[in-house]
Amino acid sequence: MLTILGFAMIATFLVLIMTKKMSPIAALVLIPALFCVAVGQGAQLGDYVIEGVGNLAPTAAMLMFAIVYFGVMIDVGLFDPIVRGILKFCQADPMRIVVGTAVLAAIVSLDGDGSTTFMITVSAMYPLYKRLKMSLVVMTGVAATANGVMNTLPWGGPTARAATALKLDASEIFVPMIPALAMGLLAVFVLAYVLGIRERKRLGTLTLDEALAREPEPETVSAGTGTGTGGKDRLRKGTGASASGTGTGSGASAGGTENEEADDEEFQGLDPNRSTLRPKLYWFNAGLTAALLTAMIMELMPIPVLFLLGAALALTVNFPHMPDQRARIAAHADNVLNVSGMVFAAAVFTGVLTGTGMVEHMADWVVGAVPEAMGPHMAIVTGLLSLPLTYFMSNDGFYFGVLPVLAEAGAAHGVSPLEIARASLAGQALHMSSPLVPAVYVLVGMAKVEFGDHTRFTVKWAVLTSLVVLAAGILFGIM
Repeated sequence: MLTILGFAMIATFLVLIMTKKMSPIAALVLIPALFCVAVGQGAQLGDYVIEGVGNLAPTAAMLMFAIVYFGVMIDVGLFDPIVRGILKFCQADPMRIVVGTAVLAAIVSLDGDGSTTFMITVSAMYPLYKRLKMSLVVMTGVAATANGVMNTLPWGGPTARAATALKLDASEIFVPMIPALAMGLLAVFVLAYVLGIRERKRLGTLTLDEALAREPEPETVSAGTGTGTGGKDRLRKGTGASASGTGTGSGASAGGTENEEADDEEFQGLDPNRSTLRPKLYWFNAGLTAALLTAMIMELMPIPVLFLLGAALALTVNFPHMPDQRARIAAHADNVLNVSGMVFAAAVFTGVLTGTGMVEHMADWVVGAVPEAMGPHMAIVTGLLSLPLTYFMSNDGFYFGVLPVLAEAGAAHGVSPLEIARASLAGQALHMSSPLVPAVYVLVGMAKVEFGDHTRFTVKWAVLTSLVVLAAGILFGIM
């Protein structure tokens, strides 16, 4: 019964947010609360929620201070050289812009933190997407999928979890997987190229100067998937409907108009003369960021503590006057509140899912459903199961709860734990768009895309990318 109710709860949540019947925050809180009562454990709801909040509180703190830290770094111009390089490549060609999004997301993902990747990528690319009326779900989909592939880095999380759960060396898992992951990243770039060509056909191509000079006109904005008709004239005149979501990560509705002043203000995110720039402190900020990322990789302190200290130091040095500090904090308050609120709402969902025993029963059912004849192919089975399981549960739940069971089943048929561990990484491209991943709310919130729109657009491409990684692993004899 718990197995059925667990799948029903997840399905209900996904249907409600994808059909926009409820906002993600409301669905993350109310749906698990109702199902907790339905399984007869309503009296324990408070305990489950408190436990879930306690487990995710460090993540929420990390995201809050990471948003402030990297928001300040963006304000002071630390990433402007990278942005200028990407934009120089992109010009105002939709195809190059989408490919540039994938490249930028992949590069920034080297730090192993999804929230950082999404903050920098969206801050750099959002103004171009808006100015050219490109689909914002294309941006979020490409960024999330690229980050998902790169999330398999040993310091990104999944590889370390797999190594810990199966008592293996992380390098033995990751290094042989590099060719398969490279094929996955190549698949993301090909996907970006194809989506970019589709956007180019829909919108046409301008030079960057023409795009800047183009006079925006009021537009009706609707959440879309990046498809549509039109061409260069529509882009030049600014009369076409944009296939972009304009909600927030908390489910703001799409629709409305924009005036020239608002559009110009959005594009000024790249303004080389903005008052918050601190060119004299560039190398200090670069050194501070490098030190922060190094400390994260070396695990010198808990990540929330590192970002707390980093944010305090960055604000103090770059904006020594209190009014300026308050202004910077206020400028990023919307993102902080939106993301932290979503994390704590997700704590209700994960708390109920774990506390009631639904996750355990679902995992046992899935493992038990594997036919005996598939035993010798448990690596492939693990790779296929990693797609839905890492989407519907946290990485901790999958790697510490399910993976050991799969490894034990594989060992009985002569399949090594290393093969099982490598196969378990295949689903990470899809995992990064899971509603249980806090970083995805940074992405959709900053991009002003509704989570349901992002999900509908991204899931199919992320599944395809994950299958490419799995197929490449089989082809190269890695698993």
